[in-house]
Amino acid sequence: MQVLFKSRHPQAADLRDLTEQRVRFVLRRLVWLVPRAEVQLSDVNGPRGGIDKRCQVELRTDGAGSVVVASVAGDWRTALDNALARAARFLMRLWRRGDDSRRLRQRFISHEP
Repeated sequence: MQVLFKSRHPQAADLRDLTEQRVRFVLRRLVWLVPRAEVQLSDVNGPRGGIDKRCQVELRTDGAGSVVVASVAGDWRTALDNALARAARFLMRLWRRGDDSRRLRQRFISHEP
């Protein structure tokens, strides 16, 4: 899986290696479905502080197109983990939904006279 990291903030750029490790760990069971992941970290409010660290994760999938999830939190790590968790749940739902419909079609076809 190819992991792309984008950020203009100097503190976020220090998290490049951690971000790549987290993406690979969270999506380890779905790596066959996601050939490319793009992560963008940004500071919404700048130096004013507050809950302003934003993480956007875009997953390019083979079958479902692109999946984009964003999360805002007080620190970079929490924003990253929340966005990755939401993206993984969404991909699992898509995969299960497709798997169930294939099973139903096979069951319906096999019982025809």
